Amino acid sequence: MKKYLIAICLVGLTFAAPRADRPSHSPDKLGSIYEETSLKGGDLDDDLPPQPYSFQYGVSDQYTGTNYKAVETQDDKGTVLGSYVVNLPDGRTQTVTYHADSYGGFVADVKYKGEAQFPPEPAEGYGNTYKLRKTQQSSYSNPEQSN
Repeated sequence: MKKYLIAICLVGLTFAAPRADRPSHSPDKLGSIYEETSLKGGDLDDDLPPQPYSFQYGVSDQYTGTNYKAVETQDDKGTVLGSYVVNLPDGRTQTVTYHADSYGGFVADVKYKGEAQFPPEPAEGYGNTYKLRKTQQSSYSNPEQSN
């Protein structure tokens, strides 16, 4: 009996062994198509001195009520100063003044002007309210519990 069992196991192992004429389903090992580089992340940016700039823009559209403006500058030391003003949908005006440098990071001062105004609630309420439907009684009885 033992010899018969061992013979069956050996036959099974023989058929399970990989063969050269059968395709393999394991993934191929691919090399990188990119060349190695000596540059590290940030090498190029660290060598450049800060580039001073100044820009501003604004939009004032009376038809849609869109009104905002922004101003930003950077000096030769890399310090960025700026501000922007936005009219919010609730009627307030938001003013953000900020500065950023390599020592203190980004620091913003946010101020609001005016009081938030909200429209009154409609007399009919907001949309459809959810109403519970009556459910049908189940035709099945409760299962018996056994201890």
